[in-house]
Amino acid sequence: MIIHVTDINEFNEKISKGKVLVDFYATWCGPCKMLAPLLEEIDERKEAGDLLIVKVDVDEAGIIAARFGIQSIPTLILFKDGKGVSQALGYMPKPQLLSFLNK
Repeated sequence: MIIHVTDINEFNEKISKGKVLVDFYATWCGPCKMLAPLLEEIDERKEAGDLLIVKVDVDEAGIIAARFGIQSIPTLILFKDGKGVSQALGYMPKPQLLSFLNK
């Protein structure tokens, strides 16, 4: 499931349990637009197992982006039970993205 979050409290709740990928993006970002369909495909096919994908628009949710020091987009942060375990910057092809998600 892909969820768009703008509220810090909702964000904290979503990342607190299980495996969660947070995609920090902007609507005007070219690489973000290229990454979006890959995330949708991975989500629809359940290629990363039981994964929740949370999308955070840095223009709409600057407080959340600032909390993680996001300066480049897209930035992906993988959380497990509320703890950030891995981070990646920029677009990546699907095989590399799946490898990142299955760490």
